[in-house]
Amino acid sequence: MSVRKPREVPDPGGSRALAGRDGTAGSVTGRQLVVAACWGAAVLVPLLFLGLFFAWPVAALVARGFVADGALDLSGFTEVLSRPRTWRLVGLTLAQSALGTVISVAAGLPVAFLLYRRTFPGRTFLRGLVTVPFVLPTVVVGVAFRNLFVSGGVLGFLGLEETLGGIVVALVFFNLAVVVRTVGGLWERLDPRAAEAAAALGAAPARVWRTVTLPALAPAIISAASVVFLFCATAFGVVMVLGGPRYGTVETEIWSRTKDFLDLRSAAVLSILQLVVVSVALALAARGRSRREQALHLVGERSAARPLRRSPGDAAVVSITAVVVGGLILLPLGGLALRSFQGPDGAFGLANYVALGTTGERDALTVTVWEALGNSLSTAAWACGIAVVVGGLVALIGSRRPRAPGARRAVSLLDGLFMLPLGVSAVTVGFGFLVTLDQPLGIQYDLRTSAALVPIAQSVVAVPLVVRTVLPVLRAIDPRLREVAGTLGASPGAVLRTVDLPLAARSLGLAIGFAFAVSLGEFGATSFLVRPDADTLPVVIFRLIGRPGAENYGMALAASVVLAVVTATVMMLAERLRGDDGGGEF
Repeated sequence: MSVRKPREVPDPGGSRALAGRDGTAGSVTGRQLVVAACWGAAVLVPLLFLGLFFAWPVAALVARGFVADGALDLSGFTEVLSRPRTWRLVGLTLAQSALGTVISVAAGLPVAFLLYRRTFPGRTFLRGLVTVPFVLPTVVVGVAFRNLFVSGGVLGFLGLEETLGGIVVALVFFNLAVVVRTVGGLWERLDPRAAEAAAALGAAPARVWRTVTLPALAPAIISAASVVFLFCATAFGVVMVLGGPRYGTVETEIWSRTKDFLDLRSAAVLSILQLVVVSVALALAARGRSRREQALHLVGERSAARPLRRSPGDAAVVSITAVVVGGLILLPLGGLALRSFQGPDGAFGLANYVALGTTGERDALTVTVWEALGNSLSTAAWACGIAVVVGGLVALIGSRRPRAPGARRAVSLLDGLFMLPLGVSAVTVGFGFLVTLDQPLGIQYDLRTSAALVPIAQSVVAVPLVVRTVLPVLRAIDPRLREVAGTLGASPGAVLRTVDLPLAARSLGLAIGFAFAVSLGEFGATSFLVRPDADTLPVVIFRLIGRPGAENYGMALAASVVLAVVTATVMMLAERLRGDDGGGEF
């Protein structure tokens, strides 16, 4: 009598032992070893990337601030923390972050309701328009609002030039999309029957909002507010352009102490202070994000959005959105575009754009603006590729649900580690590269002379955005789909290819757009690392602003418009690719 061999049941997650060929339970097959090796590599590659290009440079720079003559010296803490200037900068940083967060949430909630709970012609375009400011280079945002606030500008009468108020307005412009997309993504999945039942029982609209809708949205609001606070606290380009010599934050002080004075001790202490604030914000964001993902899992598919109605509530939301979008987004961008056509002599024309083919007045630049744009596009493409590979692997690992508590904590820790680059000064990362990467890991090659250094630094900043865009989509996939595919004989690779990838494809397209756009506009680390003959466009714009001459300033305006148009085009294409089936936190 023949004996049938036990059938192997493939495990798509690679986490369970399969029956061996001899029928012995728990034996390890060659296929299992391959699967385990693949998952191990998927974890190891991102960790090596984070360790080599983030943790090591940052730790080395901070350590240099606390080592004197080969011995540990912590007197820098006492010295820096005893300065009144330090606490003034901390106070300004917290003030701008708190104000920017509160106003962003208040302005973003009505916009989120309109874009995710109501349908109307042009809704997809308006979603893309609201997203564009988030990925605009910070230098462009600073130039756009500076053009409004200067004497003679449209809003010059408000006296917001080089003030806290002006910076907060620019930060709200920059972070509005975080609130709209994060809260809107949950809002469109809320079951409307609870609010309808409360209204049917006689509750006023304000009470329904306060007692039903707001508590349901709380996880998304907390997550969005924490991320906005983080972005406001670590804003660099906006503060550098709008703050001028009279206003500074912890971030700009790190840049000044490092680049202008080589005062690594003070920069190290300030970096640690900043990291404490960042860690608190990340912890709150992670908690809110976890609750938000649980809520998304519970409510499942999107609830049907309703057409706009002729009601007082919808009319108020439309009016608020019109003011926010018109006054906060279109006015600065439109003013920037209009002013870019005003030449040095005051006449309107194309003089500023014609000058982009030169090196500016008195040779202010080493490359032309068009050459800098080519450098930016090339660098961003490489950075985007690195970020998508590394971030995609992190999202893939983070989407798994191991049974063991220790494994679950490890997955959560991996996700949290890759959010840290969002909160550590890009200046610290850039200068840390110069300190550590002369011969990394003993390799006889000075990586600091390589053209690869800038895209690597930009990808460090872009990886968290890729993770936050792709991970929620992968986590929303029902694990039973993977189990069914595995039971039907699909290999782990086939499960990833046929289940995970198709469902995450559109969010991956959006992640590519985010990574490319963010890399295109990165300024903090790039300003440290870029070679003069390979300047990127944000660096060129900042240099033009800092040089005297009406022609240089006009070129800066025109170059900002060019960079804004390129960035907006990338994001509009990514948003169109995403459609209504994409996901992600942003």
